[in-house]
Amino acid sequence: MLYDLFEHHAAAHTSVLNLFRYITFRSGAACLTALVISLCLGNPLIAQLRRIQRGGQPIRKLGPERHLIEKVGTPTMGGVLILLSLFGSTLLWADLTNGFVWAVMLTTAAFGAVGFADDYLKLSRRNTDGVSKRMRLGCEFGASLIGGIWLEHMMPPDLANHLAFPFVKDLLVPLGYAFPLFAMITITGFGNAVNFTDGLDGLAIVPVIVAALVFALISYLVGNHVFADYLQLHAVPGTGELGVFCSALVGAGLGFLWFNAPPAAVFMGDTGSLALGGALGAVAVAVKHELVLCIVGGLFVVETFSVIIQVFWYKRTGRRVFLMAPLHHHFEKKGWAESKIVIRFWIVSIVLGLCGLATLKLR
Repeated sequence: MLYDLFEHHAAAHTSVLNLFRYITFRSGAACLTALVISLCLGNPLIAQLRRIQRGGQPIRKLGPERHLIEKVGTPTMGGVLILLSLFGSTLLWADLTNGFVWAVMLTTAAFGAVGFADDYLKLSRRNTDGVSKRMRLGCEFGASLIGGIWLEHMMPPDLANHLAFPFVKDLLVPLGYAFPLFAMITITGFGNAVNFTDGLDGLAIVPVIVAALVFALISYLVGNHVFADYLQLHAVPGTGELGVFCSALVGAGLGFLWFNAPPAAVFMGDTGSLALGGALGAVAVAVKHELVLCIVGGLFVVETFSVIIQVFWYKRTGRRVFLMAPLHHHFEKKGWAESKIVIRFWIVSIVLGLCGLATLKLR
């Protein structure tokens, strides 16, 4: 919005207005704006959620026992705060004529809507049964498939339906008509991976912030031919604007963490976790760094595989590999304090983020 306004008048006014043409300036402004929106709306929104939800988020009875005592009554749907901050800031600072911005935003919104419906049903029924798994996955697959096709059509023809590999220069694997399916799996997979990880106060949001920071930089570099050529990256014109979106996501995440830090005043719920994972997946597809997302978001990948392994092995043998899945619950069962688990997982996510950045120069 502001970009379009000042772009129209910049030529006729002072050079100060030219600042609004720079993605770096608008990314910083988007991060700060999202943070301010989140901090301003946080307390009123949480108070409203408490009034509406009364008993707060239903706690899973099969989960760690202390959750039934410590977390009862905490409201959920805090993802609404994240999305309001994210979309408000992006609409204010991004170039709204950019198709990549709209594709990623609408994919994020679609995943957020699925999560909102899931949270609403859990609250209205006062149990942990939300939208059926088949309906939920069907909606997620549909939204991510549309998003993948949309993103593919905006990419350069020589990249559109190819898979790029980190560390290996100029290696592109043609996926042909299977690329939208690959994009669908990537976006949906990360939407649910963040959802699995969101089980302790502050656990999921910091790794999301780390991943968003990394992809803000990647988006900027990939969208700039000079930097892309120097770093031997596959340039995707127009994706630089996703740096503004990712920066807004960082600010929105920091604002949410203010209220979600232990002990949490609000949970993000499926509204937030599905939307955030879907956003990261969509950005990764747009900038041709899907496999790098698996490195940067490695914590989410491990948490997801812990669930898959647990379910598979239990159905096959009747025994459990972990004391409880996802993985963070396994450490809870081992007696680790929640703060210790969260901080150590944050450290892992930061290290993985640095590993993701290393791929930019090692190619």
